[in-house]
Amino acid sequence: MPQLDTSTWFITILSMILTLYIIMQLKISKHLYHQNPEPTIAESTKHSTPWEDKWTKIYSPLSLPLQ
Repeated sequence: MPQLDTSTWFITILSMILTLYIIMQLKISKHLYHQNPEPTIAESTKHSTPWEDKWTKIYSPLSLPLQ
């Protein structure tokens, strides 16, 4: 049974890592970043809901009279 030749593995893995590093550096260098990001003020809008117009009473079980 023939032996597995591993003599070229080091140079193959090293060149692959170097290539991936170069590709990632090129991708990052082409990315455009904003110089001074300014926060935007979000305007809150008032929504009309039906339960705000009328008063409702909530009864707690502890506040009910004992029978």
